[in-house]
Amino acid sequence: MIEKYRTAFNAGFSEQKYEDFLGKITLGYPEITFRLAESPVFIPEELKQQLIAAGDQIISTIKRSDFKEITKNAIPKDWIVPNENDHPHFLTFDFGICRDEHGEIKPMLIEMQGFPSLYGFQAHLANTYKECFNLNPQLSPFFNGLNEESYFNLLKKVIVGQHHPHQVILMDVDALNQKTVIDFHVTANKLGIKILPLEEVKKEGSKLYYMEDDKKVLIKRIYNRLIFDEIAGQNSMFEHSFDPREDVEVEWITHPNWFYRISKYTMPMLTGEFVPETRFLNELTELPSDLENYVLKPLFSFAGMGVIIDVKESDIREIKDPENWILQRKVTYEPIVKAPDGGVKVELRLMYLWPDGEEPQLCINLARLSRGKMIGVRYNADFDWVGGTVGLMES
Repeated sequence: MIEKYRTAFNAGFSEQKYEDFLGKITLGYPEITFRLAESPVFIPEELKQQLIAAGDQIISTIKRSDFKEITKNAIPKDWIVPNENDHPHFLTFDFGICRDEHGEIKPMLIEMQGFPSLYGFQAHLANTYKECFNLNPQLSPFFNGLNEESYFNLLKKVIVGQHHPHQVILMDVDALNQKTVIDFHVTANKLGIKILPLEEVKKEGSKLYYMEDDKKVLIKRIYNRLIFDEIAGQNSMFEHSFDPREDVEVEWITHPNWFYRISKYTMPMLTGEFVPETRFLNELTELPSDLENYVLKPLFSFAGMGVIIDVKESDIREIKDPENWILQRKVTYEPIVKAPDGGVKVELRLMYLWPDGEEPQLCINLARLSRGKMIGVRYNADFDWVGGTVGLMES
């Protein structure tokens, strides 16, 4: 989107450079099982400022004094975790890049989460693009004047805090076989923490520990990457470990309840020029006459699962739990990234860190390129110049 960088990148692009890039990105790391795009996104200053303003508007709602009260029904009763803290440590906002009625580029909010994303991998990804494609070294994925050193210092402050890294774990179910395992490894290498499957976390009284060299190591903090939706109905896995809903002596980074509070559930509470009209399905007194211009989304799902794009009245009539669905006005992604054979749509994720006792800080970004009907990798399996990437900005 910064024309001079896009023109130069496309002119110098070759399949060999892309293959070298794919080899370089996993050097010393596990294989990546999701598709990486052939190109980064070059974010112009005007769009950058729009994104910052859009994020600020959303955060003003999250910081409301009654935010916990108005989101109390967001958390499924079966997955409430005790000892919730005052705010999430991570915020991620996904924006589709569109055009407004005047033909101007404009970001529009698609999704949001109070849950970590690829905070380690995105810095590694940006460095690898810059190295393999010989990009301007001044291009940066960071916001707020951060560089790689200050960014990882801030990430360590949030995740490790005052504890010894040895007593902080990155936890997920079957952690070493997750699709995002390369992010786990980059994060662990940078911060010195341990990657640990839920299955290897043990409980003694109200304390948690893991075994290393036949010795118990007390766990003080959990960098939580476990999504409860993925383990619903699998209570047997807790028999030899611990149930995250138990009252245990551990600090959650970030607390699991925030995954639900800041989610699709929050979107009907938001207003502003960067937020599409969104309503809880059970609060509609009548359906829009232009239903084809809306998308139907379940509250409790992830990665685009269950979303109905071409909504019909019959779809709505068949829903048994309308309180768990939202109806959101569609946004039209603009194919603004120029590939050698035409335009590609882009979605940008703003990624914030929120240290205890401080304000949330916009730090880094994630981008996804798409030619399919939806952005996710699974919807773009047969295309090139699509997949995960990163936005680079002039610093």
